[in-house]
Amino acid sequence: MAVPKGKMSSSKSDKRKAQSWKIATPTLVKCSKCGALMVPHQVCKSCGAYNKKTVINVD
Repeated sequence: MAVPKGKMSSSKSDKRKAQSWKIATPTLVKCSKCGALMVPHQVCKSCGAYNKKTVINVD
């Protein structure tokens, strides 16, 4: 297994750990049925469709 050559300073490791706390914007795609923005591979919240088929009824 890999072993680090020397002790990593606390500031160095803190800087590395700080990168994971950044918030990324979610990927959004247009719904194929109504054109609203939605998260891919999930049911559309505005029309209730998935893969051009109505899965749930949305009022």
